[in-house]
Amino acid sequence: MPRILIAEDDRKIAELVEKNLSASGFECHVVHEGDLVFHEFERIHPDLLLLDIMLPGMDGFEITRQLRRHSAVPILMLTARASDGDKVLGLELGADDYLTKPFSVQELVARVRALLRRSTRDLIQETLLRGGLLIDPKRRVVENGGERVELTGLEFDLLYFMAHRPGHVFSRDALLEKVWGEDRVVDARSIDSLVSRLRRKIERDAARPDYLQTVWGAGYRFAEGEV
Repeated sequence: MPRILIAEDDRKIAELVEKNLSASGFECHVVHEGDLVFHEFERIHPDLLLLDIMLPGMDGFEITRQLRRHSAVPILMLTARASDGDKVLGLELGADDYLTKPFSVQELVARVRALLRRSTRDLIQETLLRGGLLIDPKRRVVENGGERVELTGLEFDLLYFMAHRPGHVFSRDALLEKVWGEDRVVDARSIDSLVSRLRRKIERDAARPDYLQTVWGAGYRFAEGEV
């Protein structure tokens, strides 16, 4: 039974979410303060974090920032803040999806299931060596110059997909389909956020990337030839 950690300060919403996710077959644990998230996270080792942004104590943005230093667990942000700026920031920091209040319970359950399916998808393919990057899909490990790079599941899937096809230009819509699949619940701007995050982790200079190149008006490609 997948474990879900729900971090929500509104107790009525937390109760509604917990009730419906439990009825859908998930084991739920709830905290109402941001400062309690990491303690509970280490205690139960959840398969997914459902995270409100406006939490007392540490907010959802800071929790995501700190969590992504050591964990690739899927994060679904649940919040009343609907601005594009908040969505982009959440995705840039490492969130996998974003659901705005008010929301339907059916959509919430569908998104949780989609993220969990994504995170457990098995990629058994060849190990790639691209310049200084070693990408091992069996262990889902990336090394850059011999140093391990910590990636989220989405970051790894995007990097492997593009590195397996160097020189091929992919539109944002094509990458959404290939990385998120039919379960996608995000838009094309999510690809820009994902690429930006990856560049900060694997490039010598994220502003002048060697690996993940922008093709203006078309999309992105992984560099062809020696890097």
